[in-house]
Amino acid sequence: MTVTDPETPATGWVPESAEEESAEDDMPLSLRLSIADTLTLGNATCGFMAVYFTTTGILIPHLTGSGESGMARHSAATAVILMLLAAVFDLFDGIVARKLRSSPMGAELDNLSDLISFGLAPAYFVLVYGMVADDAHQKMSALAAIVVLLAVVLRLARFSCVTMKDGMFQGMPSPFGALTVVSIVLLELPFVPTLLAIIGVAWLMVSRVEYPKPRGVLAAAMLSWIVGAMGLLAAWAFDAPGGQLLLQTGCALQIALAATIPLFATTRRANTFRHNRREARAAQLP
Repeated sequence: MTVTDPETPATGWVPESAEEESAEDDMPLSLRLSIADTLTLGNATCGFMAVYFTTTGILIPHLTGSGESGMARHSAATAVILMLLAAVFDLFDGIVARKLRSSPMGAELDNLSDLISFGLAPAYFVLVYGMVADDAHQKMSALAAIVVLLAVVLRLARFSCVTMKDGMFQGMPSPFGALTVVSIVLLELPFVPTLLAIIGVAWLMVSRVEYPKPRGVLAAAMLSWIVGAMGLLAAWAFDAPGGQLLLQTGCALQIALAATIPLFATTRRANTFRHNRREARAAQLP
């Protein structure tokens, strides 16, 4: 008969804490979420909830004839605020990933979340707009929504494949594009100019126009702009005095920025090209 010393652990026995540490160490790195990944998942959640509020607060009441203008306004404001909040998450997950570590699947999570919040959510917003607006056409709105969605898909796919110089994006970033599309809808222009403007934004997202990445002062300015836009939407939703005018002013500024940044980028590239030509000619002179 074998006698085991009670003070000596039996062979093969491992303390529970050691088992937990071993299980954690055995977990593949690709399955461990970082803090940046958690922010990215918050981005995806906001995009999904934006679709939810667009459906329950705007589309369903319109189809059933039970909606009120105030309720639709509140739901539209909530949906857009959620898209803005998704942009905040998208801004900070990149900052956190640079400061701390990021998981191997961080880039994939970011692309998938951006597709929901800045592709599906604004495209669906455009589609619903085409169903509830007085002078809209559902088929044309559906076409515009598809164009927006495919532009974001192509934009994100190219971002994963093309290497750009540090600090620059190629094509309008999808969060900026989504907010511009929503601003065009909220501005309540006639249907045809709205449709053309939305298609123009979709083209800018897949274009080769360079946009600066939001870092440092630019990131702080972008965050301030998003917070201000949330305030304008809240004022509009609760029918504050001058809320409609404030919202239209904010939407017009967003669209103006979308139209102006490519002009600055084009001018800079043209000046760089001229400067390089002058240097080349000067080098050829004896």
